[in-house]
Amino acid sequence: MNIFRERSVFLTGHTGFKGSWLALWLHTLGAKIHGYSLAPESPNLFEEACVAETLASHTIADVRDAAALRCALQTAKPEIIFHLAAQSLVRRSYREPRQTFETNVLGVVNLLDAVRQLETVRVVQVITSDKCYDNADTTPRRETDPLGGLDPYSSSKACAELVTAAYRNSFFNHVSLATARAGNVIGGGDWAEDRIVPDCIRALEKGESILVRNPNAIRPWQHVLEPLAGYLLLAAHQWTNDHNFSTAFNFGPTVASHISVREIIERIIAVWGNGKWHTTSSFGPGAPPGNAVVCDQKEAATLRLDMTKAATLLHWHPRYTIDQAITETLRWYKARHSPHFNTRDLCLAQIADYQRQAEYFHV
Repeated sequence: MNIFRERSVFLTGHTGFKGSWLALWLHTLGAKIHGYSLAPESPNLFEEACVAETLASHTIADVRDAAALRCALQTAKPEIIFHLAAQSLVRRSYREPRQTFETNVLGVVNLLDAVRQLETVRVVQVITSDKCYDNADTTPRRETDPLGGLDPYSSSKACAELVTAAYRNSFFNHVSLATARAGNVIGGGDWAEDRIVPDCIRALEKGESILVRNPNAIRPWQHVLEPLAGYLLLAAHQWTNDHNFSTAFNFGPTVASHISVREIIERIIAVWGNGKWHTTSSFGPGAPPGNAVVCDQKEAATLRLDMTKAATLLHWHPRYTIDQAITETLRWYKARHSPHFNTRDLCLAQIADYQRQAEYFHV
């Protein structure tokens, strides 16, 4: 995949979990990466893997700051843009709904409005979420299904999809503008609150029981490299300016990886080698996170994604089973206890292992 070599790539949210992995991957592909994001929360993969060393420029700023974002874009003169910056936590969106909507909706407006003034840009991807759908039933969601959202985070991602579609139809005849909707990602280096793997790791390392609020919730679990591979492949197709790719795409796991919280926690414990969990109902939207995992009651009980479109148009499909995804994730966290552990080296090794399984990275 030589499309990224020597290209100017603008990456928002580059200090986050997925953004750090994507920056490392883009660097191996020869891209000139310009990062724009808030300062990372501690602990974080960005600093641990020395991601800043891979960047052509590194701007700490808010996507809600339209002037700062426009200035960074004008300086970088990007050809390809990946917009990952977001408030990505459901329970935080209950505590901070205004900030969530401003970041996830107005941030997209600020980005796309600035892109209108740039002649260098050919490809833009806005990364949203599987939670952007109106989950009226348990049928796997397709890209043409209605959008919705019961909580502020999910609603804001649906709004981001609508904003992107409006800009695409109104202004971007010569720019390929797509959205990407991924499942629930897991992988090494995630330390966010209220995410299943970080909460499990924090509890397991302390020898504590994992608190689970909704063990029966079903999610499309996938390793972080799966959707990132989809984003990169989609961008390569977008570069051709074929309008078939200037649209929305789902990137999720196989149906066998659509499992309950109970199942994934029990598999994590099995791979870890020990541990226990128990349910609790004492965690409302404003409660402190602790080691509790997954969703509030107002979040959809079941989320499923249909990947037919990505398979048909992009020839993309998942490489890892759920057990492989868990094994690779826990291998990363366990390796941190080694005295010779190097975060970036392990991340790059996992990226290289994944690439060897994906034939489109050898073209």
